[in-house]
Amino acid sequence: MSKKIKIIECPRDAMQGIKTFIPTDRKVSYLQALLRVGFDTIDFGSFVSPKAIPQMQDTARVLAQLDLSQTTSKLLAIIANTQGATLASENAAIQYLGFPFSISENFQMRNTHKTIAESLITLDEILEIADKKNKEVVTYLSMGFGNPYGDPWNVEIVGEWTEKLSNMGVKILSLSDTVGTSTPEVITYLFSNLIPKYPKIEFGAHLHTTPNSWFEKIDAAYKAGCTRFDGAIQGFGGCPMATDKLTGNMPTEKLLSYFTANKAQTDLNSLSFESAYNEASKLFGAFH
Repeated sequence: MSKKIKIIECPRDAMQGIKTFIPTDRKVSYLQALLRVGFDTIDFGSFVSPKAIPQMQDTARVLAQLDLSQTTSKLLAIIANTQGATLASENAAIQYLGFPFSISENFQMRNTHKTIAESLITLDEILEIADKKNKEVVTYLSMGFGNPYGDPWNVEIVGEWTEKLSNMGVKILSLSDTVGTSTPEVITYLFSNLIPKYPKIEFGAHLHTTPNSWFEKIDAAYKAGCTRFDGAIQGFGGCPMATDKLTGNMPTEKLLSYFTANKAQTDLNSLSFESAYNEASKLFGAFH
């Protein structure tokens, strides 16, 4: 029996760092192409301050124009506070609220202008809002594989945070390699220890990579038991804080080639994926 893999496509992550504003209709057109592929989830936009992420200021307008009648994909929106969670929760079409929770104090301040302690309170409030509106929260453990600021990090710290978040009721936890620092050894250690220890949590891998290290990262996570993977077609986007220009999102086509070779089940339509891949080339070629 082959393993069923959830692939989360992240066009929001791919677009958000682009300075030139991508017109709403172009975003809608690209998302429609992605909705035909059969991804488990599409991380399509964010309800955050337009000052923080100008590119995502039209998320509500984009959502209003999407035709969701023919797709099996669920929608995820990133939020950074309770205001964003409340706004996103009002939309019946959104199933997941994504909250970036960093175990690096420096990055949490940069990302959400809150300390880790304040962010824990925010996460608790978001979990409550989501519960009332029948939404699910995906918590991203950002800087989960290290950070460039010299903040304390080791596998024990990641384990301690997982324990805390589990006690708070976090059900989906995506370990995020924000600046591409993960190694196969650490990926293997974390997933192979955390997955059996917390059976009520669905663990995901949001890995950033250079063109040469994608295989070993996917391979380590998959063999350690991870079945939920974030990607972005052609690896567009990634963290603007990353110091290496070659570090980007995990290319979705690399995920697909890996899982096809390993006979893992993704349920994606290959023709629709090819079409979305071509749309990505046009869109990001025009605005990069």
